[in-house]
Amino acid sequence: MKAYSINPNVKEVKAIEIDMQPNTVYSFFNSILVDDISTLPSHTIYTDANALSNDATPFYIGNQLLVGDALIIGKEGIAEVDATIPLENLTEIVNYEVSDFYIQTLKLLGTSDINLYKLFEIKKEDGELIQLNTEWVLYVFSISDLRTQEFFIHKLQTAVDEKEDMLQHIQKMAILALQAGA
Repeated sequence: MKAYSINPNVKEVKAIEIDMQPNTVYSFFNSILVDDISTLPSHTIYTDANALSNDATPFYIGNQLLVGDALIIGKEGIAEVDATIPLENLTEIVNYEVSDFYIQTLKLLGTSDINLYKLFEIKKEDGELIQLNTEWVLYVFSISDLRTQEFFIHKLQTAVDEKEDMLQHIQKMAILALQAGA
């Protein structure tokens, strides 16, 4: 099966052939904890869920923040198929330039067991429940002004130092982000 691998350490995107078996993705990362992300149309992006705590290199595919190596496989419904995006197109949307805000934030989050992509639910002021993830919270603060970014990093550092529940801390930050956008 045609797939793509991305190694952000050497800034390489390459086409690979894999024999898709039930454990292929886990074997690729040598891990039983794998994130699957569906932001690339008709494809699934797999990453090692331990990459954040292993201080792996972050990068983007489009606007999607990823950490560590990635494996991209085509998707048709629920079936895994050959990757169909042309290599040149994929290479064009991969960006290895990650801001200092993300670098500092990911380093702090890496000391916890938080997952960037796992959904959590919060209640908006009007009582509506919405699902967000840590990656969304980071994105919102990454596009804010420098002072707000510094506030976020300071609060995150304090949460790490005081060994707070990181998910609860991120949920509080998500509520702040939603209130700021309202």
